[in-house]
Amino acid sequence: MKYLLIIPAALVLLIAVLLIRALSLKPTAARDAVLPEADPKRSEEYAKKLSEMVKMETVSDRDNFDVTKFYAYHKKLWELFPLVAEKLEITEIDGNLIAKWKGKTDGGAVLLMSHQDVVPEGDNWIHEPFSGEISDGVIWGRGTMDTKCSACCFLQAAEELLAEGYQPDVDIYFAGSCTEEISGDGAPKTVAWLKEQGVKLSLVLDEGGAIMDEPVGGVKGTYAMVGVLEKGYGDLKFTAKSKGGHASAPSKGTAWARLAMFIADVEKKDPFVSKFNDTSLEMFKRYTPNMDLPMRLVFANMWLFKGLLTKVIGKISPQGGAMLKTTLAFTKGKGSDGYNVLPMEAYVTGNMRFINHQPTDESIALISKIAAKYDIETEVLTAKQPSEPISYTSDAFHLVERAIGEVFPGVDTVPYIMTGGTDAKFYEEICENCLRFYPFHLNKQQHASMHAAEENISCSTLPPAVDFYKYIIKNGKDA
Repeated sequence: MKYLLIIPAALVLLIAVLLIRALSLKPTAARDAVLPEADPKRSEEYAKKLSEMVKMETVSDRDNFDVTKFYAYHKKLWELFPLVAEKLEITEIDGNLIAKWKGKTDGGAVLLMSHQDVVPEGDNWIHEPFSGEISDGVIWGRGTMDTKCSACCFLQAAEELLAEGYQPDVDIYFAGSCTEEISGDGAPKTVAWLKEQGVKLSLVLDEGGAIMDEPVGGVKGTYAMVGVLEKGYGDLKFTAKSKGGHASAPSKGTAWARLAMFIADVEKKDPFVSKFNDTSLEMFKRYTPNMDLPMRLVFANMWLFKGLLTKVIGKISPQGGAMLKTTLAFTKGKGSDGYNVLPMEAYVTGNMRFINHQPTDESIALISKIAAKYDIETEVLTAKQPSEPISYTSDAFHLVERAIGEVFPGVDTVPYIMTGGTDAKFYEEICENCLRFYPFHLNKQQHASMHAAEENISCSTLPPAVDFYKYIIKNGKDA
């Protein structure tokens, strides 16, 4: 009998421990952060400049690339930022752009980056996609957020500092490729040029996370999401062959049937391993104090619940789940051209994002083995490795964190895993600290408008971004 009493007593003790750990975490300032109001005059001035940049159509097209539009865009930039054009060393490389601001010393260098090209406008716009329309405190158009806003603000930061006669302690570079949206060679060409100059960078700051309210369901507050790891990228083609024939007398195991079974197999039994790494653990650790109590109870006690979370987090949050494993999404397919014809060959494509604990080759081999079960051939169209994680204890990360704290008081800085791709990965051979963050406070609609219709950004978020870049420029020696 006494042994039976031990079990409920132990259970009560365990629950008490879990509650104590959860309740001992006090909410941080981020939970109730109120961002300072921007100066209306500065907001208007910067919005007009960004509007002019958006009016320059800079869509990149892999099949019909027009470099002349990017040289026209450069001309517009130098009209908007004349001191940058006059004082900095400007280099154009096949439409890609890099500007050097010479520092007082030769120790270290910082590069701020924003790609010039944008994706095609698509359909369903209310505001014209290249109008740069300013209305109701918002700038509308393709590139407002992805990512001409960054270039506008770091060039404006330089323009204002140059007007004051300021010279940075270390070299500052501003760069922008014209092929980021088509995974082209713009950034590699820029990196090659920097290597020829013998440049070693202490910090690269590219697009990535932004400042978001409640970035995960159940997490209260405002957070600056700084990408410290970028997943790898792959496009694969899965092809099934068969005898074909007339659709009126179909045989078993047709090309489409085998592809369907393959897709269903992958959907039903995810072959990739979910795993918390140091970055994802730190991200949720920083979220935990501002979580609702049920979530806080779980995440404050990862020693007990980590195994369970790896299995269920993808169902709770697809974005959160994608940070823990390699993902595969089936995207395109083709078979017969006729409604009543069985194809002799059909294919589907899959877009993969590779995580470090199951990197590119391992993940491809795993999915290829499953495809082979259904007599399906796998062709690798594109395959890029995940980046090396950057420590959230590094000097470069702390510099960005201090800049956020200075400009956006009360906002918590959170390291996180980038599931999308950026040009920053190409700079890893000349920089150990390629961080992905742009300092704009975005609402959920704005964040969702990236690559979609009605892309826009608030005028009021531009002045703080300029101030953020000024801080980075002035303190670049600390990276």
